[in-house]
Amino acid sequence: MIKIIGENINRMSKPLAAAMAERNIKPIQETARAMAEQGLDYFDLNIGPAKKDGPELMNWMVQTVQSAVSLPCSLDSSNPDAIRGGLEVHKGKALINSTTLQPERMERALPLAKEYDCDIICVLWGPKGMPRDADERAMFATEIMTRANDLGIPNQRLWIDPIATPVSGDINQVKACVEMMQVLKELVPGSKSTIGLSNVSNGTPSELRPWLNRTYLLMLMRYGLYSAILNAFDEDLLAIARGGRPDIADVVYRAMDGQPVDLAALSLELKNYYRTARVLKGDILYSHSWLNG
Repeated sequence: MIKIIGENINRMSKPLAAAMAERNIKPIQETARAMAEQGLDYFDLNIGPAKKDGPELMNWMVQTVQSAVSLPCSLDSSNPDAIRGGLEVHKGKALINSTTLQPERMERALPLAKEYDCDIICVLWGPKGMPRDADERAMFATEIMTRANDLGIPNQRLWIDPIATPVSGDINQVKACVEMMQVLKELVPGSKSTIGLSNVSNGTPSELRPWLNRTYLLMLMRYGLYSAILNAFDEDLLAIARGGRPDIADVVYRAMDGQPVDLAALSLELKNYYRTARVLKGDILYSHSWLNG
């Protein structure tokens, strides 16, 4: 079972983007209540860069959501001033989402985590962008740990995000994220881990995205994933996140280990998970028709 951070209050949603722009409380609170009914641990309040109105908007968002539902929030913006605006009014311990190794982000976000005594997601995005492989992810993880520790922030407050990338792009990056999960506990002892799960299916047809998201979640959970930012309304995904569906886990882990599987004996659903795991592992070249193979 992992901690579930709901991704659905997001400025990428046209209705909610309009509600944020208009400061329309109703759609946001309706979404928050519906998400809370799914048994989340956190709301991710993604307001984007919000360069002009970030502090006021995040302040308003936190109060709007927490006046409807008593759950902590993950304050998601690349604007540190917006994060501070949310922290100033947040009830309980917030989660900062996020910092990277870019100096302009790290030098402002980490001190906020120290000042407000809260946890912070550390995305392994380097000063020059995406890490090349698992080794560079490992280097970034230890570097950000050192910087945090120098400020007096213990590893237990760091949530490391090794960065999920689209399977339709470089499959080696998809595999590198899984490889990083296998060594994270040794590299940053006591830290937690998280993932922006939906990134792995970006750019794929909408009907295929759930298969990729659910399968990749299982692959990462095998190596101790602590939390994930995910779609709060995908019931099957939530069941997997809570440790349900061991039948799916068994098939996915067999695919990961390269063990033989009698496909003829599997249901269509389990065949789909097996094939999807092989795509994410790189055994099958990605195409939009992999489920038909």
